[in-house]
Amino acid sequence: MTTENASSDAFDHSFKALYDHEVDWQAGLANELLTLPDGVQVKVLNQDLAMKRVDMKVKFPPGYVEPAHSHKSWHSIVVLKGRMCVAGKDLRPGDYVFGWDEIHGPYEYPDGCEVFVVFMGDGTEHEWSEEGHAAHQKVWEPETDEGKKAV
Repeated sequence: MTTENASSDAFDHSFKALYDHEVDWQAGLANELLTLPDGVQVKVLNQDLAMKRVDMKVKFPPGYVEPAHSHKSWHSIVVLKGRMCVAGKDLRPGDYVFGWDEIHGPYEYPDGCEVFVVFMGDGTEHEWSEEGHAAHQKVWEPETDEGKKAV
């Protein structure tokens, strides 16, 4: 990509309307963008380099635990499907989470979960401790057969 194209792509604020099926789930990209343990998939819906903003859907498999972490950006999350359990709350579709540069989590997904996330700032990468994550004891019990099989 030329510098001219990179510059114009960075400032592409054009209108977009996407069907969900037009964007594929990606596992490897999730590891690159989010730097989380394996198992997560993402659909990047829009990325604006000038605004330092990424809009994406993220899918967590049943039984997954997202480590306690921080970011170099803020994120807003809306639960679309499944359960996201954090800070003593059992969040369901329509519920909301906000995180910034202070430690937050761990997030448990006992039955799997799909969320819509907006990151804005200097990076989507999660900063977390492998040792702390390995020591985490799950708090939430699965409610679905799929979640119970994942335990």
